[in-house]
Amino acid sequence: MLVNMKDLLSDAQKRNYAVGSFSVANMEMVLGVIKAAEETRSPIILQIAEVRLNHSPLALIGPLMVAAAEAADVPVAVHLDHGKTLCCIEQALDIGFTSVMFDGSHLPVEENIAVTKDVALLAREYGAAVEAEIGCVGGSEDGSEDIAINCTSPEQAKRFAAETKVDALAIAIGNAHGNYKEEPHLRFDILEKVHELVSVPLVLHGGTGISEKDFIRCHQSGIKKINIATATFDSVERSVRESYEGGRIHGYYDLHQAEIDGAYKNAKRHMGVFYSVQKSDDINLF
Repeated sequence: MLVNMKDLLSDAQKRNYAVGSFSVANMEMVLGVIKAAEETRSPIILQIAEVRLNHSPLALIGPLMVAAAEAADVPVAVHLDHGKTLCCIEQALDIGFTSVMFDGSHLPVEENIAVTKDVALLAREYGAAVEAEIGCVGGSEDGSEDIAINCTSPEQAKRFAAETKVDALAIAIGNAHGNYKEEPHLRFDILEKVHELVSVPLVLHGGTGISEKDFIRCHQSGIKKINIATATFDSVERSVRESYEGGRIHGYYDLHQAEIDGAYKNAKRHMGVFYSVQKSDDINLF
């Protein structure tokens, strides 16, 4: 069932779990993530970042994601991650995405606030939720840039949330996109202070490589949406490679199934860590 992200995160706040937001790039990944969600009875978010659209055009992947959400028997929000341009954000909303992110983390805070407010006004016309980012998560979504981490100021986060009235706020606490070069050391002191000052659900980007212990501490300290991208892509690639090496691929549909299996296994593992298992059947969306 296609739902608004705001409703999923509100339930996660009430029942102390996190919703997995899984980046997808093709039909097989969508099928694998949905399979894991239905099997574990987990609410989820399907997402794709604007920077990935050169590989998976929004006009093609977007309707597929929406249709999959509508057909699922668990609550599924469909989200544009790291939207950079109003044109792309509006296209996602026209397709039927139920939430969009404007990533103004590279802008001065005043400009980030101003543009985020414009995006929020647009999204409200569609009944969609809005995520934004304050501070700067390391790396870039597609690995093409080595962006330095700029941890979120709790006071700026408080002001940003109050002025923009976003539905979810991504913060930087030492997290980074892609595979970490060394074990990440998250700034839980910053997270706990932001959680104290900000009532809106918080978002963790750069989830790949974070330990289960740290994931649990995050979602117990205000993080209610956790993005998983690289881990899914890596799991799909690994599943395909191991299937070839094991002699299990004898044609296209074996390859198709190996991709589904890779996305499914990764999503299912994370749903357990996020405590979202068995939450979908009792979720209150009204």
